[in-house]
Amino acid sequence: MTEHFMIDAVDPGTKLYIRNKRPEDMTQFAAQKTLLFVHGATLPGEVTFDFPLEGLSWMDHIAHRGWDVYLVDVRGYGRSTRPPEMDQPAAGNPPIATTDVAVRDVSSAIDFILQRRGVSKLSLLGWSWGAVITGAYIGEHNDKVDNLVFFAPGWLRTPPPSQTAPPPLGAYVAAPPTRERLQVGAPDDRKRDLMPGFEAWAAAAIASDPVGSKQEPPVLRSPAGVFQDNRNFWQAGKPYYNPAQIKVPTLVIVAEWDGLAPPEGAQAIFRKLPSGPHKRLVMLGEGTHFLMRCNSSSIGRA
Repeated sequence: MTEHFMIDAVDPGTKLYIRNKRPEDMTQFAAQKTLLFVHGATLPGEVTFDFPLEGLSWMDHIAHRGWDVYLVDVRGYGRSTRPPEMDQPAAGNPPIATTDVAVRDVSSAIDFILQRRGVSKLSLLGWSWGAVITGAYIGEHNDKVDNLVFFAPGWLRTPPPSQTAPPPLGAYVAAPPTRERLQVGAPDDRKRDLMPGFEAWAAAAIASDPVGSKQEPPVLRSPAGVFQDNRNFWQAGKPYYNPAQIKVPTLVIVAEWDGLAPPEGAQAIFRKLPSGPHKRLVMLGEGTHFLMRCNSSSIGRA
């Protein structure tokens, strides 16, 4: 069963899109079987977690295993409210939808789900930037989280030295998703076979932007706040959140060929998590940052 919701964000006039999938005969709901997916930069939740591969999406796979599964789009992404700056030229405004804003949006989604189901906790899975969002959220809300999954999480990165300052960022970025970016780190002779059906998926990603998809050539517009945060925090040697504040069982997953969030970052996060038996680090071989598009058997093992 699939349901769609538009909920209020904490800021007036902003609506957040939430999708729910669950078994049709599910009538009892528990924290231990409730999960919220949180997307990364540039891509909304639908094409990240609910686009079918071999006839089954990641959300489908988890729901078929008896879970009450949700995804949420941060403002500016997918079906959630597009800030007014996205109706103007990007260069006319500073970056929008920073991580601070994303944490507030995800918090609103979590409170909606907990109230709707009458449960006190749920599990969180954050992919890429979503790991930052969930990591920052849980530092203040361990009491609302049952289990946590960091999937392809980023950590501190040192940019290559440059003689010139990086160009200023506008409110949003506009570009089509490319195989080269999502598979950076993979051997060149493997990039094409790692993501079957890439063209259909990329078309769906662009179609999620009702304005950018009608441009020529078509583009996917997404808020630039995350890229501003990369400069202000991760590339400046300042973590946005502290893994030591995470007190719930945590699974960290990274792919061997992830060039956007390399395994060393996942290992650093794992070491900073509190010591104990309830944390685990898994590295999956021959995968990239977009591992969920490789094949459904990899998703099952993860």
